[in-house]
Amino acid sequence: METMRLGTSNLQVPKVAVGMMRINKLSAKEAEHFVQNALDIGANFFDHADVYGGDGACEKIFAEAVHMDAAVRDKVLLQSKVGIRRDIAFDFSKRHILDAVDDILSRLKTDYLDVLLLHRPDALVEPEDVAEAFDTLEAQGKVRHFGVSNQKPMQIKLLQKYVKQPIVANQLQLSIMHAGMISNGLHVNMQDENSIDRDGSILDFCRLEEITIQPWSPFQHGFFAGVFLDNEKFPVLNKKIDEIAGNHGVSNTTIAIAWLLRHPAKMQPVTGTMNVTRLSDSVKATGILLTREEWYEIYLAAGNILP
Repeated sequence: METMRLGTSNLQVPKVAVGMMRINKLSAKEAEHFVQNALDIGANFFDHADVYGGDGACEKIFAEAVHMDAAVRDKVLLQSKVGIRRDIAFDFSKRHILDAVDDILSRLKTDYLDVLLLHRPDALVEPEDVAEAFDTLEAQGKVRHFGVSNQKPMQIKLLQKYVKQPIVANQLQLSIMHAGMISNGLHVNMQDENSIDRDGSILDFCRLEEITIQPWSPFQHGFFAGVFLDNEKFPVLNKKIDEIAGNHGVSNTTIAIAWLLRHPAKMQPVTGTMNVTRLSDSVKATGILLTREEWYEIYLAAGNILP
């Protein structure tokens, strides 16, 4: 698997990350098989969150599946997220961040996280509090790199005013069928639906700040409305993807990920599949470079329009 630098850090990561949100849907044997297969193909960057599975169940299952110990820890890169509280909403307070990280480390059976993300924005965030939490976690060696998810430029700038550590990643929903942050950049100075900037030009901002965008739900349309690949609701898109996949001798899954990797923002897609074949096909995308024509053909086949 090809690697890339995460943000401005010195951390080299695989170009495709493995999302662990659904590992609790597998049996213990299936989970072990999936994780081992991921490692075998070089997909050793695992994305977690303390709410996945409820009460960190997915982190516990992963630790068991990978047979976590010191030797295994040296072979994997672990990212997790904090900030969502099921009993209330969001909580970026220092106390919650510190306690949540301790719980994550316990469930993952490790002493540190390679990357910690703040999970969605907290309306009551006090950036000074976050800064103190990050400083404590860094000083204690519990977290090596920091980032955010689903945040727009001004929210990140507010954090950057107080936080000493670089924001290395921003996890955002992005796929062929959820490409608003791309579309509004094409419809500049227009008055149509696609010209509406709902994200504060987050795509360009992350490129300027060298923050790695981690697209989540790369196969979904809508908000967890289902996979668009092989979906009869999208015949034109699937026909085009299948055509291009055939030309490259790969699967439609590979092309869906290759479409994201073709963007010059140097993104790191986060897969959500627990299917060994689909994960393998996703990884193969790192060896595919779509032409400009192929990229735009897929974009248009998804129902997007040009100004």
